[in-house]
Amino acid sequence: MAGLEVEEKELVAPEFSNVVVAQILSIEKHPNADKLNLCRVDAGRNSVEGDLNIVCGAPNVVVGMKVPCALVGADLPGIQIKKAKVRGIESFGMLCSARELGLSDDHGGLLALPEDAPVGRDIRDYLDLDDQLITLKLTPNRADCLSLTGIARELSALTGAPLELPKIDPVGAVISDQRQVLLDAPDACPRYCGRVVRGLDARAPTPEWIRRRIERSGVRSISALVDVTNYVMLELGQPLHAFDNTKLSGSIHVRYPVAGEKLLLLNEQTIEPEADTALIADDVRALAMAGVMGGEDSSITESTTDLFLEGAFFPPSVVAGKARSFGFSSDASHRYERGVDFELARSAIERATQLILDICGGEAGPIIEAVSSSHLPPRKPVRLRSGRAAKVLGIDLAADRIEVILNGLGLTVERLGDDFLVTPPSFRFDIEIEEDLIEEIARVHGYDNIPSPPPVAQMSMMPVTETARTAMALRRLVAERDYHEVVTFSFVEADWEADFAANSTPIALANPIASQIGVMRSSLIGGLVGTLIANRKRQAERVRVFELGRCFNRDAAAGPVEGFYQPVRLAGLASGPALPEQWGATAARVDFFDVKADVEALFAPRLLAFITAEHPSMHPGRCATVSLEGRSVGVIGELHPRWVQKYELGASPVVFELELADLLMTSVPSYTEVSRFPAVIRDLALVVPKSQTLEPLLAALRAASPVVVKDVALFDVYQGKGLAENEKSLAFRIVMQDTQRTLEDAEVEEVIAGLLAVAIQNFKASLRT
Repeated sequence: MAGLEVEEKELVAPEFSNVVVAQILSIEKHPNADKLNLCRVDAGRNSVEGDLNIVCGAPNVVVGMKVPCALVGADLPGIQIKKAKVRGIESFGMLCSARELGLSDDHGGLLALPEDAPVGRDIRDYLDLDDQLITLKLTPNRADCLSLTGIARELSALTGAPLELPKIDPVGAVISDQRQVLLDAPDACPRYCGRVVRGLDARAPTPEWIRRRIERSGVRSISALVDVTNYVMLELGQPLHAFDNTKLSGSIHVRYPVAGEKLLLLNEQTIEPEADTALIADDVRALAMAGVMGGEDSSITESTTDLFLEGAFFPPSVVAGKARSFGFSSDASHRYERGVDFELARSAIERATQLILDICGGEAGPIIEAVSSSHLPPRKPVRLRSGRAAKVLGIDLAADRIEVILNGLGLTVERLGDDFLVTPPSFRFDIEIEEDLIEEIARVHGYDNIPSPPPVAQMSMMPVTETARTAMALRRLVAERDYHEVVTFSFVEADWEADFAANSTPIALANPIASQIGVMRSSLIGGLVGTLIANRKRQAERVRVFELGRCFNRDAAAGPVEGFYQPVRLAGLASGPALPEQWGATAARVDFFDVKADVEALFAPRLLAFITAEHPSMHPGRCATVSLEGRSVGVIGELHPRWVQKYELGASPVVFELELADLLMTSVPSYTEVSRFPAVIRDLALVVPKSQTLEPLLAALRAASPVVVKDVALFDVYQGKGLAENEKSLAFRIVMQDTQRTLEDAEVEEVIAGLLAVAIQNFKASLRT
């Protein structure tokens, strides 16, 4: 609750017991097995028990080495040690590898312990295996806590415990060797420190305490020089890099790349940096990708005797996204992207230098520092009003208490009565406005100490318009039509955009979460087809899904940069049987007209027109534009056979995509008198050309109908015997009714004659007899 959330806490090693430090006194070949040895082991037992005979098959076992020994009765992860006979020879325990103790997956041999390990000492105590590994879940704004120093500083502020930081004494220069540092791009690196160290032994082993600490922090031990730079990074928060000084030529430059320049990184990846990627270079070539990773050509090796140690500040805007753009990440880039203390470089180099001299020997030169003060982050004072803090937090905090909290956080505080002028330190990049300071006060004071009284307010009902419905009401309506809602990614495959939207220039993502979903969708249909594919792989034959979501389209007329619009749409897909398997209805596949009825239900009581159209995702002869009051509000149709075959969908699903704004509008309910008089029903069968579509004919008949006509609906389509090949019959049912009287036959016949005349005059129709 104070901002450093503990995500996980676990022991360094799993629970085990009765394992001690032992020394191998002698080794003999097992008489009955070629790959086994009989070892005489000193496990620190008393004279009654004496030395132990243990059968061992490890390839690295040698006389004199010290190893973990599990005594008889020991409980190891997944195994209990008992006295046993191994090929006829009694064995009184087991010599252990790191894997058998649960320390790592390495089982290539025994875990070799240092020569000074005390025989007989409990291995958990000797290796400090009861140590706790605490994983913190940090928010991106707390880069200052990506180090032990930052965490200690935070805990001191939260608990009031005194802060004890590592003492860093300057290392005096013994030699005069140095390299000039030139900030050719001061905006990319306003501070750079470097130091030459000569005559060191790169083969010196890493001390056990350093190796243990960095490995438990998730960093692999490589060599003493590399381990020291990683140790200082974890301890202080300053990434460092060591170059082999003999591989450098002339001065050190911080610059941007020249055209066509390439760099081989330590991860064996060759990159061609973009123009805005900062590089560390000498007079001849690029050496490293600034703030991200060093180069292979200037790296240190076991034969290195002279090194150039680098510590620098790179602003977050310079490093952000650079590593990800090349498909990798590093501990350095993770820190620089979030912000590193820009005053820390010199101290970190001093700390690393002292460790290097202690471990590897050598002689240090002076620290050369290049600074562009105008490009360093400004530390602007922030005014904090006690009254404002009390109003925002809802509690009364005395000014003295606020001052204690701010000082405990390492902030520079100038008190102005009950107000404060606070200057953030160089390690805090997240304090810019008054509310940032109020948040700090709340964290340290404790969110749990801030009361949560129930709100007291005047409540009133908000007006609800009758001509609109909510998106949630629409979702329920679609669900009632037997569709399941899905939520798919807004970024999709480029092929989907090309196939289902004929979009050859989709909006591309600069940094997609996966390579195959690298563009923004301009249609919801692709995501629904993807859902159908996933369901078919799981033997789901009947699939009815819908999605309500935003699409992302270019508007060419508005320009290539700002020309975007983001309509919200509702789309649906139906595939497989029209109804669930049952005995009451014959099995039939869902077709265009089933889904058309669903779409009509969504717009009811408003009437829709379906006009033949073409769409890149749909069957050219089974696709229609959905028209409402003369304007297009969507599209409906069967999926194109080409895409059915390409995506192996079996039968063609029926899809629709509608504009949400039109779906959310509805008409106000109005009263219509229910007639007490019987309705008159007449059927009108018209013979029309085969090419005649329904919508214009039906619209004309409805428009020509007098007030007594309550409904005109198509109920039959016929082609065949009795009609020419280029003709078809459309049969309409005409429902007529008056609320005041019973209609007479003459009136009915007059209405039918009028409708027939409209059909004959405008659509070349004739009455079918």
